[in-house]
Amino acid sequence: MFVVSYFLSLLEGLFMAKYRCTVCNWVYDDAKQKVKFEDLPKEWVCPICGAPKSAFVLLTEEKTAKEAPPEKAKSTVSDVLINQIAAWGVKYVFGIPGTSTLGVVDAIRKTNGKVHYIQVRHEETAAFMASAYGKLTGHISAVLGISGPGATNLVTGLYDAQLDHAPVLALTGLVPRKLIGKGAIQEIDQHAFFEPLSVYNKTLMTEDQTTSLATLAIKHALLDQGVAHIGIPNDVQKLPYEAEILPFEGRMPNMAYGQEEWVIEKAAKVVDQANRPVILIGFGARGQGTKLLKLADKIGAPIIATFRGKGIVDETDSRYMGCHGGVGSTAAAQIMEKTDLLIAVGLSFSDLSQIPQKRMVQIDINPLMIARRYPAEVALLGNSAVLIPKLTEKVAEKNRADYVAEAAKLKEAWLKQLHAEADPTAKPIRPPYIMKVLNEKVADDAVISLDVGENCWWFGRNFLMKRSQKMVMSGTLATMGFGLPGALAAAFAYPDRQIVCVTGDGGLTMVLGDFLTALKYNLPVKVFVINNKRLGMIMQEQKVEGYEGWQTELHDFSFADFASNAGGLGIKVTEPKELEASVEVALKSDKPTIVDIDTDPRRFPQ
Repeated sequence: MFVVSYFLSLLEGLFMAKYRCTVCNWVYDDAKQKVKFEDLPKEWVCPICGAPKSAFVLLTEEKTAKEAPPEKAKSTVSDVLINQIAAWGVKYVFGIPGTSTLGVVDAIRKTNGKVHYIQVRHEETAAFMASAYGKLTGHISAVLGISGPGATNLVTGLYDAQLDHAPVLALTGLVPRKLIGKGAIQEIDQHAFFEPLSVYNKTLMTEDQTTSLATLAIKHALLDQGVAHIGIPNDVQKLPYEAEILPFEGRMPNMAYGQEEWVIEKAAKVVDQANRPVILIGFGARGQGTKLLKLADKIGAPIIATFRGKGIVDETDSRYMGCHGGVGSTAAAQIMEKTDLLIAVGLSFSDLSQIPQKRMVQIDINPLMIARRYPAEVALLGNSAVLIPKLTEKVAEKNRADYVAEAAKLKEAWLKQLHAEADPTAKPIRPPYIMKVLNEKVADDAVISLDVGENCWWFGRNFLMKRSQKMVMSGTLATMGFGLPGALAAAFAYPDRQIVCVTGDGGLTMVLGDFLTALKYNLPVKVFVINNKRLGMIMQEQKVEGYEGWQTELHDFSFADFASNAGGLGIKVTEPKELEASVEVALKSDKPTIVDIDTDPRRFPQ
């Protein structure tokens, strides 16, 4: 046994990897650090920005021992392109193969699993998956679509990524160069088409552009936080070409930067003057929960989140008041109304968050988000991972026992209200009860993908996330159909974690065909359908605006039967007493699963 173990350790040593910090771009190199990243203790943090080990993603993995090279096949532009994006950490390409992308698809095949091609049933799903992957990991994946209809089918998912600042590489085929502009089959003006929805948009016309365009595209996607597009004519994909692959290191700036000391001191003085400060956090504060709580404790301030900021701190924590806005808590609304200072960290001030104008200290890495809605008294431009500790160090310690107690009391009242709403006997089953059961049963490290609609509204309001969980959703675009693709992406990104999708019958129907993708790749996603047989949110809006309820009823359909007939697990829940057991069965299943829950379409029945 000793001999076997010895040789296994030698073989493991042949593989050295590099990992990228998604917060600051620092690269951990196994060979340089002399310790494999996987062997680092769980509590290890990035030495540059302090990000946790979980914020790192695999960049490349290479054999260190020399071996006889395999017989060399003829290399093409497509081979160089795919090997280049692989060297910069692209692990997944989502799409559907077609006439104008065959060269690129074959190049992915030849990587022998270094880059994984994930075949979907609709390109919209591919784009949603890439968007979700970027939001969840902070890293980049790619979509691949054919010229014309493949490209146009990508657009909703790519707009979702662009508006939510998620890095995505979009690769599309084009007709051969000699046919461009002549009205060929499946030809559209793809450069013009992608221009408004991308941060980088180029066409690869000659061989020697390959590595430079590929690396620039990824660089723009990561730094500008959006979609980078490269169109590749069919004939260019097949051209013979060899080139040196450009490494990631030395070509990306480190993002662990902040402001000069005098600006931070100015912000600290404003904080010190406040009597009822509130820390307001958005998606840009992700991963900074511990640092935010230290700041909250030092200045005696409660924490409020936007919807996309859910889960940055534990939602049961007495210092956390809940979300603000349409899905917000009464505690958050009351505290926000009386605050005399907002310390805003990483949020976009969406109209749905309903943030009022207050005196403000703002932290954001994106200069365009500074004072986006209201003026900031002091703006701290830089990485929140760097700036939160610096601000915490400068502010004076405050004992605000009465304020803290007031906030805790409001939070306690809100939790009691949520408990009272979760009636376990009402039929049709009430959404608050569904959220309560999911809250109790879902794993502490689950990754949860949300669709848009009433399901999303109830989750934002009634589900209490833990810091160890992750959530992904369509934020600014707020598009239906995101839930299932987001769960599929999460299953690839986090194969060892429980993956949950909360969706509605309207949103799921838009992408239902890609439940077959979960089956094809054995992804044990758990899809919980809040089935009110309506476009429930639109029905609610018609009611609020004084319109007649019309064209919001949906044809009843058994999603459970669909799942079972397709080869997964389908569970239908009509009685409240069946819900807990059904959720437990679903979460223990190793199959893709749909739990179809008949639900009351009314928000608050009289």
